[in-house]
Amino acid sequence: MTAAQQVAHAAQTIDWFIEGAFRPEGFDTDFAAHAKALEGCTSLTAARAWFTKAVVAASAMLSTKSDAELMAPMAAGPIMGGAPRITIVSGITDHTAHHRGALTVYARVNGIVPPMPYMD
Repeated sequence: MTAAQQVAHAAQTIDWFIEGAFRPEGFDTDFAAHAKALEGCTSLTAARAWFTKAVVAASAMLSTKSDAELMAPMAAGPIMGGAPRITIVSGITDHTAHHRGALTVYARVNGIVPPMPYMD
């Protein structure tokens, strides 16, 4: 994936986690279709905008849920089947961190020292 596609994929996956956790049939596992949707992503600016929109939408949606709704089990299936819905938060965090790391490698192999994400 290009850098733009990496960021878009992270955004797409946030949307995917939110949708999958709350729909009766669980997660959409048509990963080929998900990958196909990223092929045309060539703008890092657009990918960043998608990522910001996904984070804001996920935060807004999760904030509307009661504790009971967040602790309710997800649909049975191969991805987090039966786990409490709130576990998607750690999934989102882990997946996003994974791709942040990949982007750091992309930068370094191109001679760019990425800024430390935990500093100003």
